Amino acid sequence: MRVVTTAQPLDVQPTPLALLLLGREADPKSERGVECPGDLPSPSDPNLVARARAAKEKLGDKVFILGHHYQRDEVIEFADVTGDSFKLAKDAAAKPEAEYIVFCGVHFMAESADILTTDDQKVVLPDLAAGCSMADMATAEQVAECWDVLTEAGIADVTVPVSYMNSSADIKAFTGKHGGTICTSSNAKRALDWAFEQGEKVLFLPDQHLGRNTAVRDMGMSLDDCVLYNPHKPNGGLTVEQLRNAKMILWRGHCSVHGRFSVESVEDVRARIPGVNVLVHPECKHEVVAAADYVGSTEYIIKALEAAPAGSKWAIGTELNLVRRLANRFAAEDKEVVFLDKTVCFCSTMNRIDLPHLVWTLESLAEGNLVNQIQVDKETESFAKLALERMLTLP
Repeated sequence: MRVVTTAQPLDVQPTPLALLLLGREADPKSERGVECPGDLPSPSDPNLVARARAAKEKLGDKVFILGHHYQRDEVIEFADVTGDSFKLAKDAAAKPEAEYIVFCGVHFMAESADILTTDDQKVVLPDLAAGCSMADMATAEQVAECWDVLTEAGIADVTVPVSYMNSSADIKAFTGKHGGTICTSSNAKRALDWAFEQGEKVLFLPDQHLGRNTAVRDMGMSLDDCVLYNPHKPNGGLTVEQLRNAKMILWRGHCSVHGRFSVESVEDVRARIPGVNVLVHPECKHEVVAAADYVGSTEYIIKALEAAPAGSKWAIGTELNLVRRLANRFAAEDKEVVFLDKTVCFCSTMNRIDLPHLVWTLESLAEGNLVNQIQVDKETESFAKLALERMLTLP
């Protein structure tokens, strides 16, 4: 047996990531803060609902609350509108009389709302630690380095960046600055069609699965037309030849929720529920999408269930809060809706927005204290808005 003595200190320097995992350091761009500058109500407070109602009533038209589909029911109850990230940002922009936009979602969504609303409006995120693991998988520094790699390979001038809405303001700004556009899961094909009219290749950020599924399933490309750029490897782990031959350069990013679904999940639910329709989000892996019956965005999923006949059975591959809400909603119409996987899988960062944080936020605003404001600097906002406006003009 080998024995390692600790009498002499080991000459090992911990990496920044190791220190972060040990809780000894912080990443200001992803760990945006977990403490409220005040007393957070106890989650066991039986008066939370009444307190939220009272604070919202006191604020009146000064506040407009946005609730993403993946939020808890206790939060959705107080939302003025619900929807996906881009719909909610547009809803906020259409409400210029509201002084405060309380975004019950995650950080990149609040950034988008700040970009699209007026300077007089304040966008607030109830918990600054409500981030997005996918959005955090592409930093401005990493993407700039990737562009240098494409430049050295001689293909940057024929490459158009297309960034998913689920990206930081910095990435949206990079996209706008380099002639690209933003896309949602609903219009990804239109965005890619436009991009290939502008250039020969697409750099798709930050979700590899949406990019791959759209290119192969919706546009008829092959898997060989796609390469995966890993920002943690030199040159993205790719050769110059691979980059030059590729049509789709996919960023190595993914959704931690949708990435959990597997072909085994699909096979299992088909065995358990004969005649079930499998409906998944395009952020799922390519093999899961290929095994499903239907594929579409969050809004598509909701509309598909609305149009489904009574007695139909559905297994849904998306965030559990939404699936559970849909199951309760359509049970009265004799539609069976189940979660695709046996394992419970909430979006952990989205779930940081809970009723105590919402109450704290609304009561603070009602008392005249602006908290947790999300502000995008003017230069970033300018280029990010350019990318968003290109999306809005897509044919």
